[in-house]
Amino acid sequence: MKKNLYTADATATGGRSGHVRSSDSTIDLDMSVPEGLGGKKGTTNPEQLFAAGYAACFQQALLVVAGQQNEELDPASTVQCSVTLFQEGEGYGLSAVLNVDLKGLDIQKAQAMVSKAHEICPYSVGTRGNMEVELNVAGQPAEVVESEKTASA
Repeated sequence: MKKNLYTADATATGGRSGHVRSSDSTIDLDMSVPEGLGGKKGTTNPEQLFAAGYAACFQQALLVVAGQQNEELDPASTVQCSVTLFQEGEGYGLSAVLNVDLKGLDIQKAQAMVSKAHEICPYSVGTRGNMEVELNVAGQPAEVVESEKTASA
């Protein structure tokens, strides 16, 4: 049974060269296409916001997994997310690369935690089957095993 936990509200005006504001005004930003595509310096873009959200969400999923396994993650552990905007034919798409560094954990344990976090992270669940997501652990491709639950999601 689905239980709603939180709903975020934001409004955009002017598209990629406009403005975004959350309903509580915590986010209140001018937007632009990426600087490398002719946009204004000093403004953000949707890909940066998506990358920041995915990195934070995936880090939280790792903290949940660590707690379930009675592990404590090193506070210096990081999740870095790169989101790529691409054009394919007439359409556009996104892909993501998550680089996870779980300091102090051996690679097998870290990869197992990343695989489990990928099963439960709301961003991973929401993008599964819709966009390419690559996971790396300590610079190595993660050996993510798709569970039956994950594969059918």
